[in-house]
Amino acid sequence: MVLKTSASMKPTYYAVIFTSVRTDGDNGYGEMSERMEELVCKQPWFLGMEAARNEVGITVCYWESLESILNWKQNLEHQHAQKLGYEKWYTSYNVKICKVKNEYGF
Repeated sequence: MVLKTSASMKPTYYAVIFTSVRTDGDNGYGEMSERMEELVCKQPWFLGMEAARNEVGITVCYWESLESILNWKQNLEHQHAQKLGYEKWYTSYNVKICKVKNEYGF
């Protein structure tokens, strides 16, 4: 699923890779997930996002700079969602921040 992409996404940019294993039940996750998608798309220097979920969920968000990633991490609504994720939505998660120097595809 591609939520937003940008034609201006030319290397060098940054990717935040979030992988997770969910707990059973929704517990408000769906509503918060929709809100976070809406909110992140409005952030300055946000370039795009791709996500997929099966047994393991993976979301990759693309950012113009490390500073823009830090600004998103410090967003109060996002911090609240992170807290709820830790408390009730995920049995485990992992975050990786990568610098994209090159890309190709067809």
